[in-house]
Amino acid sequence: MIKLIRLLLGNLIAFLNWLTRGVKKKRTDEQQKVVAEQAANLALYQFNLCPFCIKTRRVMHQLNLPIDLRDAKNDPKWRNELLQDGGKIKVPCLRIVEDQQVKWLYESNDINRYLKQRFNDAAINY
Repeated sequence: MIKLIRLLLGNLIAFLNWLTRGVKKKRTDEQQKVVAEQAANLALYQFNLCPFCIKTRRVMHQLNLPIDLRDAKNDPKWRNELLQDGGKIKVPCLRIVEDQQVKWLYESNDINRYLKQRFNDAAINY
């Protein structure tokens, strides 16, 4: 019964997010190319219907960030990588590769803060 309630609520939250998520940030093609190159070092480990993951994907959509989404619930490869390298199966989790070092960032609020700071126009060298 609990699983059914979680499934229904998760689908409802996902649908409402889809209806209200807003428009993507507009950039020139050249600017978007720079953003895509910088986002190539990021991956979000997530569950599709997790409300905290939806919250993070919403910010990614608004900032127009092409970050690789990794389904840690249904794909054993990503689930194992999250556990072995990240240390725990907890989503959302942003994998950040900088200067050949990997950092695992948990908590939707921390991830969203990081994305907003890193990908605001002042922080990007176009």
